Amino acid sequence: MPGSANLNIMLKAARKAGRSLVKDFREVENLQVSMKGAGDFVSRADIAAEAILKEELMGARPTYGWLAEEGGGEEGKDPTRRWIVDPLDGTTNFLHGLPHWCVSIALEHKGQVVAGVIFDAAKDEMFLAEKGEGAFINEKRLRVSGRSKLIESIFATGVPFGGRGDLPATLQDLARLMPTCAGVRRWGSAALDMAYVAAGRYEGFWERRLNAWDIAAGVIIVKEAGGFVESLTPGGELLEDGNVVCANEAIFDKFAGIIRNT
Repeated sequence: MPGSANLNIMLKAARKAGRSLVKDFREVENLQVSMKGAGDFVSRADIAAEAILKEELMGARPTYGWLAEEGGGEEGKDPTRRWIVDPLDGTTNFLHGLPHWCVSIALEHKGQVVAGVIFDAAKDEMFLAEKGEGAFINEKRLRVSGRSKLIESIFATGVPFGGRGDLPATLQDLARLMPTCAGVRRWGSAALDMAYVAAGRYEGFWERRLNAWDIAAGVIIVKEAGGFVESLTPGGELLEDGNVVCANEAIFDKFAGIIRNT
């Protein structure tokens, strides 16, 4: 299993933030009886988790840059490296007491993600990968699914919520894809969707208008597990445009063709 100094820093930070979130999650479950204040509480939990991550990651590597959901971006003294962090991916699930959310940390070097960690603290599943070293869940090697027929495959996506302009495009995707496959899931965490593709639990995943911190760790974990990841816009810059499609090698072309409508 990969174990570079940077990866170990990421794992320690993810576990520490995860422990904090699990404690807050138990509190959210108690708050479900009265909606009053639950949203504010979750915002505080999110910000507290990001503070833990920043202290751990920047404390260990003070020259690196920083990009995160709550705190925005900062240039580091070392312009070639930056942390890309989502302290709580799956906030709506967390708010509703659904145990499907995660901490996501990626390390970028010269524009390429070189290490990624996605920690599902509620289920104690740590997905991790380092460039050239393979992908793992806890101590076990990850491989994408071996299925090659669309009709046997299940896919994940995010269905845009209230007021988002990309809902019609997603509904058209579903209309084209659903007659050809075994099902589509919408579980509410893009990072875990990608981790599940890497683990062979889903055959593929696509979504539009994501942020770099939603997908950066997932990109390397899928690739190191043998999957393909591209921008939905052929030739597009994935972390910049946030439109992602990924799948195992056997069905990638067919699946991406349906989503891209080509």
